[in-house]
Order: sequence, then C-alpha cells, then structure tokens
Amino acid sequence: MVSPTNFLLHAFLWLALAATAFSLSPNFYHNVCPQALPAIKRVVEAAVHKERRMGASLLRLHFHDCFVNGCDGSLLLDSTSSFETEKNARGNLNSVRGFEVVDQIKAEVDRVCGRPVVSCADILAVAARDSVVALGGPTWKVRLGRRDSTTASRTLADNVLPSASMDLPALINNFKNQGLNKRDLVALSGGHTIGLSQCLIFRNRIYNATDIDPAFAKERRATCPRTGGNTNLAPFDPTPSRFDTAYFKNLVNEKGLLTSDQALFSGGSTDKLVETYSKNPNAFWVDFGKSMIRMGNIKPLTGKQGQIRVNCRKVN
Repeated sequence: MVSPTNFLLHAFLWLALAATAFSLSPNFYHNVCPQALPAIKRVVEAAVHKERRMGASLLRLHFHDCFVNGCDGSLLLDSTSSFETEKNARGNLNSVRGFEVVDQIKAEVDRVCGRPVVSCADILAVAARDSVVALGGPTWKVRLGRRDSTTASRTLADNVLPSASMDLPALINNFKNQGLNKRDLVALSGGHTIGLSQCLIFRNRIYNATDIDPAFAKERRATCPRTGGNTNLAPFDPTPSRFDTAYFKNLVNEKGLLTSDQALFSGGSTDKLVETYSKNPNAFWVDFGKSMIRMGNIKPLTGKQGQIRVNCRKVN
C-alpha cells in the first residue's frame, strides 16, 4: 500500500510536471518549427521599415489582446453570428490597427513551418517584442505556447480596457485587476514613447487641463481644433519613431498628451518611478521587458485549451 507521504509526493510531482508542460516557455517552438521566430521578425522589420508607426500599432495589439480575457488572440477575431468583435469596443474602434501585418506574419510563419503550428496569440506577443527592438528599444525572451480563443467579447473589452481619461487610482486598479502592479503600470505606459494619438482622445486635456505646460497645450491645439479634426494625429513625445525615455521626460515637464499619461506624474505614488525612468534609460528598459513578460502571462490558453487558428480572423 502506498503511504500517504509517498502519495502526496507523487501527486505534487505530477502537478509540477503538468504545470511545466502547460506553462509558457521561450523555447516552445525550438523543435516544432525553429524557423518560426526569425520569420516573424522578418515581416515585422519590413512592416516597421515601411511605416514606423506600425511598431506602436503592433505593440498595442498585444496589450489590448491580453487585457481582455488574457493573451488569447481574441482581439483578432471578426464578428460572427455568435459574438461581436472586440475591434468594435470603445478603446479599439477606429483605433487599433495592424491586422493586415498580422495576416502577413501568419501566412509567412505557416509557410516556413509547413502547417499552422504557431498561434495568433503567440504571433502578437513576438511581434510586440520585435516592434520595440526595430524602433531601438530593449529585447526580452518572449514566453510561448499560448493557444487561440474560440470566442471574443466586445462587452468585456468595453469594461476592462483602460481609458485615456483615467486618473491614477483608476489606472492602478485597472492594472491590479489584471494581476499587474504600479511598476508594471508605469513601465508599460512607457510604450507610449512610440506612436501617435488621435485628437478626439486628447482634446479635452489640451483645452481644459490645469496640469499642462501652456506652450505644449498651444502647440497641440494647432492641429487639434475644438471641433472637427477628430482623427488628426499627434505624437506622445517628440521622438515617436524611437523607443527612448522622452515620454517620461515629457511627464516631468507636464507635457503628457493624455490625461492617463500625466496621471502617472501628478503628485501621486508613481512620481518617483517616472523620474527614475526619465533619467535612467537602462532602468526603464529592464522593467519594460519584465512587465511585458508579466503581461504576456495573463490567463493564456495552453495544452489542449483553445486551438491554433488557420486564419487569425476566424475560428477554425
């Protein structure tokens, strides 16, 4: 007869092995398709070379995917009779972009691998990293092995995606609900060092905020009138095509473009971290990589859960 101690030990070992089998790993595709990651990198580099803004767009896709029921590629699904696409959610509509590039990556990866072995969710995670690197930013080891969801939720996306009008307590709470802390919040917000925002999103701040540099507000108003010009674009910092610390330097000088940007440096608990990142690029780079890994670990589907989609826009 097996002793209770032995039984518990075996049970524990089995659970540990099961957890390992279904946990994410940077080496997940090493044996099944070693050409997968270089293929993703090639397509991302070409896309970013063609249009620098695409790097920010691909980074944002991964972020907006992970925050809605985990990093499962649900954001990529188009509407069907059984669910409405997350692309129509408030934080995504007429805003998230780069889906054609994801399609190109998927086609190329499936070609070099000979069949669909890389999930769309993993493609988003790797493309986000490769985009940051292509724009001069840090690298990190992306953990892989996510599988793709078979559904999406516009309602959930409406409720959980952080909004540009949030103050610091709301942002901290929003990230906490995803298992992310204040350091993750500040580091990941630093992703705004690349990319652009639409006038509609920052209009209220540049006309009504009191914690804004007057010259900066005036400059932004030149391309964002009180009425009209909703889709006119402005950069988050002076170097939108370079992954650097200019975003944090802006915050220290009250030049945050969005309310949610300036909230990180507004006399609250995140001020010190913003100051650190503004002066120490290495500290920002290290923390950004760590926080991207933590975000990429939000509720992944693994093992036999979900599927590997043939087309990222629809369920098999």
